[in-house]
Amino acid sequence: MLLKMFKATWGNKEPLASLFAKSADAGYAGIECPPPDRDHETEFRELLEQYNFEYIAQVATYSGDHYHEFAELSARAIEFKPILINCHSSVHGLKFAENVRFFEQALAIEKQAGISFAHETHRGRAMFTPWTTAELLQAFPDLKINADFSHWCCTCESLLGDQLDNLELAMSRAIHIHGRVGHRHGPQVSDPAAPEYAAELNAHMGWWLEIYRQRLAEGNSFMTFTPEFGPPGYMPTLPYTRQPIIDLWNVNEWIRVYFEQQYKQQA
Repeated sequence: MLLKMFKATWGNKEPLASLFAKSADAGYAGIECPPPDRDHETEFRELLEQYNFEYIAQVATYSGDHYHEFAELSARAIEFKPILINCHSSVHGLKFAENVRFFEQALAIEKQAGISFAHETHRGRAMFTPWTTAELLQAFPDLKINADFSHWCCTCESLLGDQLDNLELAMSRAIHIHGRVGHRHGPQVSDPAAPEYAAELNAHMGWWLEIYRQRLAEGNSFMTFTPEFGPPGYMPTLPYTRQPIIDLWNVNEWIRVYFEQQYKQQA
């Protein structure tokens, strides 16, 4: 099964053309980001074609009207023919019936588009905990997720040892992975290569490889993975200066290479 690596534009300060060229040189299969604004649409399409890149679109609602905003943003993303749409879906704190309404709509849009939607396990969203996610997955057999379990480590203040049943269900529905290592007190360790975070790295690697094994068993021809360590703010910074303590490109390259190595050992 082919592993397709996607480059996230989150935190990037380079011109798009430079980022595409750099990502192509590093061996990425595509780009993951929200659809471009109208001023940059032509350039974005041309760069996708120039580098023969696939595209994972990101959709995130922020207004109080999540239903209509999600429909509008999804329609915009579909214009770019992505292979996958990654969604920050609904919002935490809603009643279950309200989220049922949201995901009924999301699944209807997905079916009509013929493009897979992956709903992210993200803080602040409907899937912000393992148990809220499990309730939704049990209610909707066709619902699929983007596994970003770093958020769950933060919300549960653990490496999820008491959430094995919910994790098993989530991994069985994961069609995409955001490769960031979280810890008990935050969604991003300072450096995944540091020995003090070995337990966290091993836990995340175990989850990601289990998703690989399940997708392989299902007969999928590929899986997608986006290294997604974030910029200063997510990334710890030095006091007073807010200077990052590690280079964003380098830390994402480290997790990419490390996962590729582990993946090849499984293949």
